[in-house]
Amino acid sequence: MSATNLKRTLIGMVVSDKMDKTVTVLIERKVKHSLLGKVLRVSKKYHAHDENNEFHQGDLVSIEECRPLAKTKSWRVTKLVEKSQAV
Repeated sequence: MSATNLKRTLIGMVVSDKMDKTVTVLIERKVKHSLLGKVLRVSKKYHAHDENNEFHQGDLVSIEECRPLAKTKSWRVTKLVEKSQAV
């Protein structure tokens, strides 16, 4: 069993690319409330490593878990899913 199968992957939107070699990715998921039964959108932000500063705000990207690269950064951007439509 290889180690690559154990890494978690998520797909989310880049909300900030102001840092050097780092992007902030917003992951949204839908969760059903246990008591009310209402479907809620739960979101979380992750800092992900972007070696060449090639991803920008609004891009839809795939990130995977990796070793800790900084205090808050333990994810790496693997591929671009969809380019931003903004000007």
